[in-house]
Amino acid sequence: MINVLIVLAVFIAMEGFTWVVHKYVMHGFMWRWHADHHDPRHEKSLEKNDYFFVVFALPAIALLYIGTMQGYNSTFYIGLGIALYGMAYFFVHDIFIHQRVPLLKKTKNPYLMAIRRAHKQHHKHVDKHHGECFGFLWVPVQYFKMYFNKK
Repeated sequence: MINVLIVLAVFIAMEGFTWVVHKYVMHGFMWRWHADHHDPRHEKSLEKNDYFFVVFALPAIALLYIGTMQGYNSTFYIGLGIALYGMAYFFVHDIFIHQRVPLLKKTKNPYLMAIRRAHKQHHKHVDKHHGECFGFLWVPVQYFKMYFNKK
């Protein structure tokens, strides 16, 4: 049971970590990697922004490996929580929001619609300044209210 709690706690903590990295790293000193992701003219299937996926996967892979070598200790479950968050990020951000694979295009799910709307607000800013909605799975409450309060 403790291992499940570790995975869950790390998964939840990754949302805060992602917000900080997105706001201060991606929209800060690493903007050169993230900029093409905000360029509406960008039509390539791969972006410099995708380098972040590799950079953030490496610690998860290392923790999973080390934890496996040490008999599946807490290091493994920390790596698992990071890896599961990375998978959720890929499916929600790249597949659902940016439609790299056309799935759930016409969803009526209020949670998914709120996340998509907040991300569109984030992308209305094409430069690194004046950004908003840096979260991923939890966005400002106003977006949830837009869809959960509809009758």
